[in-house]
Amino acid sequence: MPTPQYFIGLLSGTSIDGVDCILADFSGTKPSLLATHSEPIPKTLRDNILTLCADRALSLVLLGETDVALGRVFSHAVNNLLKKANLTTSDIMAIGSHGQTVKHHPAGPDAFTLQIGDPNTISQCTGITTIADFRRKDMAVGGQGAPLAPLFHQAYFHDDAVRRAVLNIGGIANISLLKHDLQNDLIGFDNGPGNVLMDSWINLKQDLPYDRAGQWAASGSPHPDLLSRLLDEPYFALPFPKSTGRELFNLDWLQRKLVGFEDVSDADVQATLLELTALSIAQSIDWTSRGIQEIAVCGGGSHNKTLLGRLSKLLPDIKVFSSAELGLSPDWVEGMAFAWMASKTWKGEAIDCRSVTGARKPCILGGIYLAENGSKPPL
Repeated sequence: MPTPQYFIGLLSGTSIDGVDCILADFSGTKPSLLATHSEPIPKTLRDNILTLCADRALSLVLLGETDVALGRVFSHAVNNLLKKANLTTSDIMAIGSHGQTVKHHPAGPDAFTLQIGDPNTISQCTGITTIADFRRKDMAVGGQGAPLAPLFHQAYFHDDAVRRAVLNIGGIANISLLKHDLQNDLIGFDNGPGNVLMDSWINLKQDLPYDRAGQWAASGSPHPDLLSRLLDEPYFALPFPKSTGRELFNLDWLQRKLVGFEDVSDADVQATLLELTALSIAQSIDWTSRGIQEIAVCGGGSHNKTLLGRLSKLLPDIKVFSSAELGLSPDWVEGMAFAWMASKTWKGEAIDCRSVTGARKPCILGGIYLAENGSKPPL
């Protein structure tokens, strides 16, 4: 039996609703998920993160303090996960920490992306070597730094017998059209809003974090004219590779679009936002069609029954189902992705993001933050 190769994947997504933490073993031909943990983000810290994301009168003190405070929350998540798994720090090879994106700016000669959740703090508070800052290395070789998950989707979900796509519906939705033969490259890009607008609207109107199973959206009806205005956003027409985030699709963006539609009921706005997500996903699959036969859905949006039902109607010839049917719970796919990336960085293996992010060449992603008494990579 091979010696276990334990890696931890760690991230906080666009919705900023908590820290996801997973433990996986990479000693086999396919990684196995062993344990999971979700750590809540304190409200004050979440509010500070949202302030940073809003990019208004940015305080460098707030940025620095939030970076460290979030690093501590990430560390608590790791330590709690180890307790659940009955493991010690010496059992873990490394943590792969995505962090929390506060700004993603992939355009222009000095394009950049910024994720916080200080990896120095994580490695010190956990005693485990931490690999982080995956996206900026991709940008340094000409890529957009996002999405990165398609590389893991290809490695884990590919099947020679079926033409498959993987759809991650987090705050932002991204699609991976998996490479099926030597004639096609892996394609992956951000479609546009996943849950972020629906979550923002229900939080504003009902003080709820999300629309459970899409029930509120199902109580309303999409407004055709409002939908047309939302779909006028130039991002939807951009060719891939492309990436986006809360910098574009946020409550301010929505409220500007709502000017002149004050008579539309709150429930109808929510239904229109769900239709926006569903249509933008379906249209992007149409534009890049390779005879896709099935779509495995992951991320928080996989639990929105109304959204998945709408996708199935818009894509009647494609089977739409949860990634759980392929052996990996939709809630933990992204955590697994960053554990996988950490395992690649640990081994000094370059990842080829060219067809996804537009990078000029494959490269080793991430920086390594050594713990004094932690494991050392074989580099």
